[in-house]
Amino acid sequence: MAAIKKESKVEYKNTIMTVDDRGVAYVTFNRPAVHNAMSAEFIQEMLHLCATIEASKSIRVVVLTGAGETFCAGGDLKWMESNIAKSRSERIEETGELAEMFAALNCLSKPVIGRIQGPTYGGGVGMVSVCDISIGVETAKFALTEVKLGLTPATISPYVVKRIGATNARRNFFNSRIFGAPEAKTIGLLSEVVSVAELDSAIEKEVRMILKCSPSAIASSKKLIDYVDTHTAADNRIYTVANLADAWETDEGKEGIDAFLNKRKASWN
Repeated sequence: MAAIKKESKVEYKNTIMTVDDRGVAYVTFNRPAVHNAMSAEFIQEMLHLCATIEASKSIRVVVLTGAGETFCAGGDLKWMESNIAKSRSERIEETGELAEMFAALNCLSKPVIGRIQGPTYGGGVGMVSVCDISIGVETAKFALTEVKLGLTPATISPYVVKRIGATNARRNFFNSRIFGAPEAKTIGLLSEVVSVAELDSAIEKEVRMILKCSPSAIASSKKLIDYVDTHTAADNRIYTVANLADAWETDEGKEGIDAFLNKRKASWN
């Protein structure tokens, strides 16, 4: 296999993004000394990276991971402590930016693969939940720890509840229990569990499959999933008919069908 060339690198204080020559963006939470906990500055950097990724025509898939042994330990306790002394309007603004970050990750038109290499707590579980595909090592541990601090998993709840369901949310929101990777897969938080040695090859396998598919069709499919999950059957009939009709009219739709019929690779492959 030919070596993958890393074309560009965007490095902040708390995060790093490297994009290879295939258009794969590797976004790393880079606060290993505090287990990649999320601070106000971290949130701003992630918002900027999301905007950069969404605007890029060359980025086709995102791999999200953490530096060091921990994927993400949730909110930085010093950041949380600083919010206590602020006014309610200031706290609403801070929390709003956190919610905006999760929404931006969730709504990216490019597929997001979570590379879960270690422990994941609180808001880190929210980070896993906004990934389209999440692959974790068999030694990873998970917990929704907010209530132990007298807080709630509020901003991550729309994504976590959708990911693991209300029944599993009821069990795990109320007690801060730690659970392992096998259970995380059983409840739907993880897509796959692998050994530490297999993690990168499992990620690469997912990346390669995505790169064989039409970028515009993937983006449209992400919107499709969100729409049909939140609308009535009658609305869905109208939307899905239009969605497929639109796909047939796109350049990539025409290219994909022609490539298949003529037994050649599509232009994006």
